[in-house]
Amino acid sequence: MKKYIIALIALCMGFVLSIPSVSLAKNSPKKVISVGADTTFPPFEMEEHGKVIGFDIDLIHAVAKKEGLKIKLRTMDFQGLIPALQTGTIDVAVAGITITDQRAKVVNFSHPYYHSGLSILVKKNSPVHSLENLNGKTVAVKLGTTSDLMMSKQAGVKVQRFTNIDDAYNQMQNGGADAVVFDNPVNLNYAKTHPNVHVVGKLLTGEDYGIAVTKKDPWLLKKINDGLFKVYKSGEYAKLYKHYFEQDEHGLVKIEK
Repeated sequence: MKKYIIALIALCMGFVLSIPSVSLAKNSPKKVISVGADTTFPPFEMEEHGKVIGFDIDLIHAVAKKEGLKIKLRTMDFQGLIPALQTGTIDVAVAGITITDQRAKVVNFSHPYYHSGLSILVKKNSPVHSLENLNGKTVAVKLGTTSDLMMSKQAGVKVQRFTNIDDAYNQMQNGGADAVVFDNPVNLNYAKTHPNVHVVGKLLTGEDYGIAVTKKDPWLLKKINDGLFKVYKSGEYAKLYKHYFEQDEHGLVKIEK
């Protein structure tokens, strides 16, 4: 009986001692993070020869390396990124995501890493030269973006929505839309290889891009911000920026810790 009692006490102690270890394992930081990206946002994200490349992709890999993290990349439509972060399907999202108060209610954002804004892209023979000229016109936008939100509130504008920005550009090129309103760096990137179009007027907005992070893992936001600052301080950020945006310094930001 004495041996039985001792064995029972030992078993109970082992069970009690195992509880904290389970809890710690459950809450320990991940080493592999799932990163969602929309590949229809050049030069930030794009697909070439079956490989996902771009400024955002190189940046998040550099950030992860600084923090000892590994990345599992998942591609999806832009409008699916925020819901995927909310459900924990992905841990991080990079897609030139504008930091807004509405989005910040459901996901965390890193420090801004690019300053952007919306612009108007038209054919060079277009009578559209400013926001005011869009009254009565058809405008193509990317579904679920800040351009979609802005044009939806613009009186007198017929809005056509596309899940892929290339489809919006093709709609304009084929005469189905009078203009494309979208993020300025992407519009400029498209204009480089399509000499029959150009950006007109002033920037319609001033926006900052941030890396979106799930609220389910609070520790991860700090890791992303720390890595982002290290990439900036090391000079890697400036090299990546120059590679993708050449002499355009409009989007450069100072990344704070």
